[in-house]
Amino acid sequence: MPKNALYAQSGGVTAVINASAWGVIEAVRAHPAHFGTCYAARNGILGVLEEEILDLDEEDPLTLAALRHTPGGAFGSCRFDLGDPQTHRAQYERLVEVFRAHDIGYFFYNGGGGSMDTAAKVARIGEEMGYPITAVGVPKTIDNDLGATDACPGFGSAAKFIATSVRETSLDVESAHTTSTRVFILEVMGRHAGWLAAAAALAQEYDGRPPMLILFPEVPFDKAHFLTHLQMAIHTHGYCVVVAAEGLKNPDGSLFSVAQSHDIYAYTQLGGVAPRLAELIRTETGHKLHWSVVDYVQRAARHLASRVDVEQAYAVGRAAVEGVVAGHRSFMPVIRRESQQPYRWSVGHVPLDQVANVERGLPPEYISPDGFGITAACRDYLRPLISGEDYPPYENGLPCYPRIRGVLRAQRCPQLRADEL
Repeated sequence: MPKNALYAQSGGVTAVINASAWGVIEAVRAHPAHFGTCYAARNGILGVLEEEILDLDEEDPLTLAALRHTPGGAFGSCRFDLGDPQTHRAQYERLVEVFRAHDIGYFFYNGGGGSMDTAAKVARIGEEMGYPITAVGVPKTIDNDLGATDACPGFGSAAKFIATSVRETSLDVESAHTTSTRVFILEVMGRHAGWLAAAAALAQEYDGRPPMLILFPEVPFDKAHFLTHLQMAIHTHGYCVVVAAEGLKNPDGSLFSVAQSHDIYAYTQLGGVAPRLAELIRTETGHKLHWSVVDYVQRAARHLASRVDVEQAYAVGRAAVEGVVAGHRSFMPVIRRESQQPYRWSVGHVPLDQVANVERGLPPEYISPDGFGITAACRDYLRPLISGEDYPPYENGLPCYPRIRGVLRAQRCPQLRADEL
């Protein structure tokens, strides 16, 4: 009998990660001669360690198909990295134990660079322990910082949401800037890479409106330089939009703001850039301003998803399975840009070792010489990724997002010991 397949989600979810999930599930079921049953782990790799295996045969087929337009992580995600196999061998022994108990021979892990590392480790340790596991990484991240791929599923939809939000809020500011708000600050995600911040520039019209300053993690923040350009923009246009990445850094390389050190925020992730900038601008210029943090909203906004992003997310899910059927092991599907005009793309694959823990920042040639905008090359790269609409179905005026039942398989292994984590 063919071995079973297990799918799991990892890290920060996106508006389209479940489209990849459906791509995997549908493709596995289309190849009964190669795969047994398709399961899902609850809460990523932690669900495997804790033997929380979801039986997808217990789900309504229409609910599973609806994953293509449902945001969030339908099966639960986690932020947990496996330790070094030499020092945390119990973790890997437990994984193999669970895989063996449920006759799982294929593991599809949907995540970013850290998840690709996890998948690669699982593949290596399976071989060492005499239970071969075909581990495949399925790419996703709104940060767009995975290597070897033209774009990361999840990014295009978040970029579309940010660009749309900036265009709309800028019109609000423009309406009353003569007697009211002159500066609007939007803080977006981006720990080390400025792709999401760069996407805000797509909101600008042909005449350069709205006036905008973008603060990238790749460009050290120079207070005087920033204030000079801000004042110039306000003098010329009467107002200015500032888009700042949460990973903005000082000239010495330290973070401009860390959330846990700021009274406004109680969580430990990055954040607090917008209120700190607001205080700086208010103190130094006296301009009236407002600030906002889109936070989870930018990665959850499925109602404004990019059609290209949805199609690519679904495609890499299917390609992960079809690559296994074709005989590939330990790989990640990647998006390849075949042509720019018209925009055409295809799906290839690269070994997991090439993308594990690799971060791709915004290239210098994509940042304008003054450090506050993007170049034409960057605009050409970004524009196709936000193209097209893929609206979810609506009911009673709201998006309709079905939820899975989440029926767990009976556990077959001893209870997880604390020292195995």
